[in-house]
Amino acid sequence: MDMLEVINTLNYGLLAELEVGHHLYWQLGNLKVHGQVFLTSWFVIALLVIVSVLATRNVQRVPSGMQNLMEYALEFIRDLAKNQIGEKEYRPWVPFIGTLFLFIFVSNWSGALVPWKLIELPAGELAAPTSDINTTVALALLSSLAYFYAGLSKRGLGYFAKYVEPTPILLPINILEDFTKPLSLSFRLFGNILADELVVAVFVLLVPLFIPLPVMILGLFTSAIQALIFATLAAAYIGEAMEGHGGEHHE
Repeated sequence: MDMLEVINTLNYGLLAELEVGHHLYWQLGNLKVHGQVFLTSWFVIALLVIVSVLATRNVQRVPSGMQNLMEYALEFIRDLAKNQIGEKEYRPWVPFIGTLFLFIFVSNWSGALVPWKLIELPAGELAAPTSDINTTVALALLSSLAYFYAGLSKRGLGYFAKYVEPTPILLPINILEDFTKPLSLSFRLFGNILADELVVAVFVLLVPLFIPLPVMILGLFTSAIQALIFATLAAAYIGEAMEGHGGEHHE
């Protein structure tokens, strides 16, 4: 009996079979979308909105509870953006960097804490939004658009001079770098979160009580690190685009 047969044998009641690459599709006119990504993304967005409303509905001069948590998160994001983009330029980018970090952080933690893949659907499987390559590529492309916009808005057409610096011979390599940045961002996040979800789901199926807990705790740590890496690199790329070639910001 191979591993797939063992997993199927241990499949009880409402627990779905552990499958990879099977999706719940919604047909919207001529457009086919991954329904499970929308479902879990809406869950993450709703959770963030609820926490934000609870934290700001009765703002106190001396913060406590949820307000204290959100102010700590805001201060952390401000420091991250300031360190990567620079003291003078970071403020307009705090909402973008903060949105990236919080959405990825909560999405990753949902994958580490909730065994999405074991919830039965008519077709396909649930998963954390960031364990789907479409989500991570979209976030990476948004980051690329952001640093192009930052460079052009700060330096105008002079931004493109970076492609021939320090010598025009490096033009192909500098152009290739713009393609490798989103690829690196998207595949790093996708691979780590998908692997963590699969490990947790397999352990929950095989030994559903206490053994998965250390793996889930480790997953929480690595998920937080992945969110921090993504947001830090996105901010660094934006700072680098505004600073120009040879600036203080590096990957």
